[in-house]
Amino acid sequence: MLRAKELVMPAQTAASRAPRMKQYRERLRAAGLRPIQLWVPDTRAPGFSAECRRQSAALADDMAEADTAAFIEAAGAWGE
Repeated sequence: MLRAKELVMPAQTAASRAPRMKQYRERLRAAGLRPIQLWVPDTRAPGFSAECRRQSAALADDMAEADTAAFIEAAGAWGE
C-alpha cells in the first residue's frame, strides 16, 4: 500500500527548471513566436464591477456598439 509521503513529487528548484524553460522558449522562438508581456485589468480590484456596469450602461443605447456586438456574436458563431 502506498503512503501519502510516497506520492509527493520532489520539489524542483528554479535552477533545475531553468534549462527546460530555456529549451521550451527556444522551441517557441524557432516556431516563429516571440514572448510578450500583457497587462490586463485586475478583476479583483475594488470598484472593478462598478466600472464595468458604468461602461456597459454608457454604451447601452449606442448604435455603433450594437453593430459591434452583433459582429462579435456572428464571429463567435462562425463555423458552428
